[in-house]
Amino acid sequence: MIYTKEVELMCPVKLDAQHGAAPIPEEAKWVKAKEIKDISGFTHGIGWCAPQQGACKLSLNVKDGVIEEALVETLGCSGMTHSAAMAAEILPGRTILEALNTDLVCDAINTAMRELFLQIAYGRSQSAFSEGGLAIGAGLEDLGKGLRSQIGTMYGTKAKGPRYLEMAEGYVNAIALDEEGCIIGYKFVNLGKMTDFIKKGDDPTTAYNKACGQYGRVADAAKLIDPRTDKEIEK
Repeated sequence: MIYTKEVELMCPVKLDAQHGAAPIPEEAKWVKAKEIKDISGFTHGIGWCAPQQGACKLSLNVKDGVIEEALVETLGCSGMTHSAAMAAEILPGRTILEALNTDLVCDAINTAMRELFLQIAYGRSQSAFSEGGLAIGAGLEDLGKGLRSQIGTMYGTKAKGPRYLEMAEGYVNAIALDEEGCIIGYKFVNLGKMTDFIKKGDDPTTAYNKACGQYGRVADAAKLIDPRTDKEIEK
């Protein structure tokens, strides 16, 4: 250790305020985290790229400082999806400190890792008060039965109003309008379910019909329109 002359000439004064690390909640325990291996929990981070054209939601399940499970969801950039594929291979098995200092290819994923680190290092995790934490595989529960990211895509203009394009339930294929032209419901097709039906042997038309649903007062609509083409659809 190298000291400056000024420090060498100082007289020693005892360091007396030693209270240790503040405890943080981790998997139903209060932990004084001093090392990376002291960190456990399931949590999320949201990141964005430098030009802010895309975003990433990163979910990690960490046990004793090591990433056991990673869910990488991206939006808004085609290149980012390929970066996410690499990140899904890079992250599992690394410590959270390694992951923080590893190039995860995309700005948005790197930023999400940074934000996630801040969350989990201060005990802000989804599993903070869950005894034993969450089982490996919990990340898939965020996706639901179809294992597809829940996405909302809406578009609107002052001149022509809103268009619902994608809801949590799936691809919106019709919006229901009342006599005044206000949206009162929508029809959708769950693409994940449709694909599963096809894989099980249904023909595409049957699979499509089985995967369709609706929400709101569709039956009361004055008309239905396709939100992508504006063509009127038969009720």
